[in-house]
Amino acid sequence: MRKPVIAGNWKMHMTCSQAKEFMDSFLPLLSMNTDDRHIVIAPPFTAISTLSSLLQDSPVELSSQNVHWEEKGAFTAEVSPEMLLEHQVKFAIVGHSEPRKYFSESDEQINRRAVSAQKNGLIPIVCVGETDEQREKGEAERVIRRQVEQGLEGISTSHLVVAYEPIWAIGTGKTCESEEANRICSLIREWVGSDDLIIQYGGSVKPANIDELMRMSDIDGVLVGGASLEPQSFARIANFQA
Repeated sequence: MRKPVIAGNWKMHMTCSQAKEFMDSFLPLLSMNTDDRHIVIAPPFTAISTLSSLLQDSPVELSSQNVHWEEKGAFTAEVSPEMLLEHQVKFAIVGHSEPRKYFSESDEQINRRAVSAQKNGLIPIVCVGETDEQREKGEAERVIRRQVEQGLEGISTSHLVVAYEPIWAIGTGKTCESEEANRICSLIREWVGSDDLIIQYGGSVKPANIDELMRMSDIDGVLVGGASLEPQSFARIANFQA
């Protein structure tokens, strides 16, 4: 039985005080029974310590927005697995389209991050997805398969999440049709060869489409951007009814 992972990626939003205010409003809105799903927040690094203390007795788990492949060293602006584990971080997002685009992250680097995360006890959330241009040219499946095969090399599927995020749907208001998102997630499951792999969808997820997305056979959760920044909005997503 695949347990859905509902994750909010705050990106470069929320100071420590704003994160606390968010949780003061968000936590009371969660359903009483959340045992059938993971509810995850990926705050900016500066807010991880604050949320780690606040969430100790809550059903909400923490993710980082990235992680380095080395345990320590001269890697300015990076964060190691040990630094995250000290604050009870459970997941680590790697390969998001923004680091791929703005910092030219390669599939090899993303794989090294994911391998390191898993080796050190974190669950990597490995993001894959195509651009609008690649989809228009009919290259979506080839691009995603390359990202999957290179990004997941040497990684166990038992402590892993893959997030399908079509880049053209991130922050644009465009949402991949649920049936098409499900088709791609099914292909990813086939390429990886694991019925137990957790596969999320990400890209303009919002309260209006969460129930439909979560009814799909191969979508096991969502990676949410903008809609995770407002307590009522993200609570509705976390409380989805499939």
